[in-house]
Amino acid sequence: MADDVSANPAARPLLEVRGLTLQYKTKDHLVTATYRVDFDVLRSDRFVILGPSGCGKSTLLKAVGGYLKPVEGTMKLNSEEIRKPGADRVMVFQEFDQLLPWKTVKHNVMFALTASGRLSGKIAEDRAMHYIEKVNLAKFADSYPHTLSGGMKQRVAIARGMAMEPDILLMDEPFAALDALTRRKMQEELLQLWEETHFTVLFVTHSIPEAVRVGNRIMLMSPHPGQVKGELNSDGRDNMDAGGRKLSDRIHDMLFADQIEEEAATHG
Repeated sequence: MADDVSANPAARPLLEVRGLTLQYKTKDHLVTATYRVDFDVLRSDRFVILGPSGCGKSTLLKAVGGYLKPVEGTMKLNSEEIRKPGADRVMVFQEFDQLLPWKTVKHNVMFALTASGRLSGKIAEDRAMHYIEKVNLAKFADSYPHTLSGGMKQRVAIARGMAMEPDILLMDEPFAALDALTRRKMQEELLQLWEETHFTVLFVTHSIPEAVRVGNRIMLMSPHPGQVKGELNSDGRDNMDAGGRKLSDRIHDMLFADQIEEEAATHG
């Protein structure tokens, strides 16, 4: 197997996380966010990290982004250890205020390219417009953020991230603040964009339906401190297995198995 991987670098995981323990400080406490987490992300994966609030999902994403050093364990991207932020990883957050209000849509997307020193001038503009068109906002290229809806702002943020052409796009509950209909539309648009470009995405959510819809691989995490409870595959539909159980039901049972057992014991 090792020979196959060395002969074909594309067969290696793009992202390798091993034994990752993460901590952060609050005013009064040192919090262990995750404990010895292991997972791999392959090229073109839509890899979803799913778990309840407080299980360390967002903290894990920040660590992969290079913004938080692990207490224990390693993270490697393209076989190189992650030690700091880099242009090979771009984050998209759920907040709508991540755009520069004094710049147009086009110049918001261009800014990421010019500020990073990756491109300049007409080349940066052409790249920006390419991805603005990908998210169906070409008509709004000269508009300012305050004139856009929440969903449109998120599309600009996605275009900005993709314009950097990172190895992996990190998305931290990017649609959580949207209303249900807009959220569903954004999920569909993300999948359509993926069909066109097959970019790699590491996507954090606490919504089971969203995980089933967006991910092709779903990693389930336990409550605080976050540990891996299992992994399931999804084809974007909430299909029933041979036993007649929906994927969403299986995920729910795996996430809350301990709680279900405790309640059964209490009422037994």
